[in-house]
Amino acid sequence: MNKKDDICIYFFINFEFKKIMCGIVGYIGKREAYPILIKGLHRLEYRGYDSAGVALINGKQQLNVYKAKGKVADLEHAVESKDISGTIGIAHTRWATHGEPNQVNAHPHYSESEELAIIHNGIIENYAVLKQGLIENGYSFKSETDTEVLVQLIEHIKKTDKTDLQTAVQLALNQVVGAYAIVVLDQNNPDKMVAARKGSPLVIGIGENEYFLASDATPIVEFTDKVVYVGDEEIVHLRRNKELSIKTIGNVVKTPEIKKLEMTLSQLEKGGYPHFMLKEIFEQPTTLATSMRGRVNIEHNNITLAGFIDNKERFLNAKRIIITACGTSWHAGLIGMHAIEEFARIPVVVEYSSEFRYRSPVINSDDVVIAISQSGETADTLAAVELAKSHGAFIYGVCNVVGASIPRAAHSGSYTHVGPEIGVASTKAFTAQVAVLTMLALMIGREKGTLSQERYLQIVAELGKIPEKIKETLKQDDLLAEFAKTFTYAQNFIYLGRGYNYPIAMEGALKLKEISYIHAEGYPAAEMKHGPIALINEEMPVVVIAPHCGTYDKVVSNIQEIKARKGRIISIVTEGDTIVRDMSDYSISIPATEECLVPLLAAIPLQLLAYHIAVVKGRNVDQPRNLAKSVTVE
Repeated sequence: MNKKDDICIYFFINFEFKKIMCGIVGYIGKREAYPILIKGLHRLEYRGYDSAGVALINGKQQLNVYKAKGKVADLEHAVESKDISGTIGIAHTRWATHGEPNQVNAHPHYSESEELAIIHNGIIENYAVLKQGLIENGYSFKSETDTEVLVQLIEHIKKTDKTDLQTAVQLALNQVVGAYAIVVLDQNNPDKMVAARKGSPLVIGIGENEYFLASDATPIVEFTDKVVYVGDEEIVHLRRNKELSIKTIGNVVKTPEIKKLEMTLSQLEKGGYPHFMLKEIFEQPTTLATSMRGRVNIEHNNITLAGFIDNKERFLNAKRIIITACGTSWHAGLIGMHAIEEFARIPVVVEYSSEFRYRSPVINSDDVVIAISQSGETADTLAAVELAKSHGAFIYGVCNVVGASIPRAAHSGSYTHVGPEIGVASTKAFTAQVAVLTMLALMIGREKGTLSQERYLQIVAELGKIPEKIKETLKQDDLLAEFAKTFTYAQNFIYLGRGYNYPIAMEGALKLKEISYIHAEGYPAAEMKHGPIALINEEMPVVVIAPHCGTYDKVVSNIQEIKARKGRIISIVTEGDTIVRDMSDYSISIPATEECLVPLLAAIPLQLLAYHIAVVKGRNVDQPRNLAKSVTVE
């Protein structure tokens, strides 16, 4: 895949624990580091975290570490009377794994001598063995974290081998089991810092005689557009007023490759919206057009996906396509399955990555595996990719973050190009994933001859109109905001759809669960009689996606069954529909379109419904509890 814009840097990921998306910021240069680090942590708050901390080396070569449980604002309050001077420093927001979320377990962590400090994202699998060895050598521990084990190990090697920091980090990492990314400061070397990664991305911003590090590009874009994407198992030596130095854990020297960061500061601001999620919902006409730009030509009669063209034979000769993803991306994959099977007549299976990687799946060398991930860092999906590659399958990545781990691991793929998505609940990334998969299905079908030229042209022409039709759909935002107030009482929702719209029903239910904390389930409408109908009563809101196409008459029958049991209907209907509208308690219309493209329109009111219910209930829409933007460990 092409490497163009932003990337992520975390510190220490591993595939054994739950939901980590810690935030990292680092700086070395001529400016005061603290304001840069704090601003960077604020830009990373969308990731989700429970504590924050900062480490700075001041002009007296004193290494100061300050930490606080809670938000970045709590850290700022905690350091109000402290020495926060220094032109080199690191900062971190932590999502707890080892040890409860508190000040002691927060990062950065000192070594025993307090001469070193480390920040780290992820889990060291063999930390217990390493810790026991260090205890036997006289080391003691203050926290419950695996992170403290690593910094103690680095210090132990540095002192016993009488080596420099970079070598000590290199030797320590050769003893570590797991995936990681770290940054280390040394009080006795105030003009350098060392960072390393394996399996988790790291981005370095290059300024004028200064360097920036961050968990993704968001803290960097304000200061520079020149970045280096650190490769797997590479160690970076950042020295004041000197060239960037990179070598592998195996001691192979690497030449840094400088890329241009294509991200703007305005993309990271709310732009007058109360929440990033609402902004990102309203950005979809633009982001979808951007995702299609250069792919759907201006006459709207042809599609060009370079990732497909360059590997056409692998798709045309594929006996099977496997789509693997998690969460919202999995729902996009289900829609992609419908489109590929309809247009290309190739069997498709859609797998949860977390199940696929563990169930000893049958993977053949003539399979094509499509891996979908907004961040490109989803741990289970990345592991599924590596598993499929080991069996000789061809990997096609569909990701948003350029230069992330999955596009690097894939043989080819397509970026969605929607820009940074800050809201934890994915919106614009989802519709772009669906659009990319639809374009891929159309191209395969045309090349295989299983899709007629006439039908191909019809769908491509309609695809080109979707951004404008999303704009029309968004005009009903006020209506959705008004009737959302009616449903804040509800403790459960059912979402129903058929065909292409069954995955949209599940996606709508997921959005409601994620940000309002209301239990919701998505079902194929025809399956209602096989169990869920028992739940229907006058207290049960039922959202039905009922466009006037495909199995419309069947869905009408399902609605009648719900109404007979006093269920409350919220329907998504095609403009001009009166039958379902008159049967519904509340109804939202979407413009008419091809059946395969309905999900791109139906997703919009479902996103807005979830958003407005959550707002009325007073939820933290952008940072819902217990969730992180990207699940970088299992």
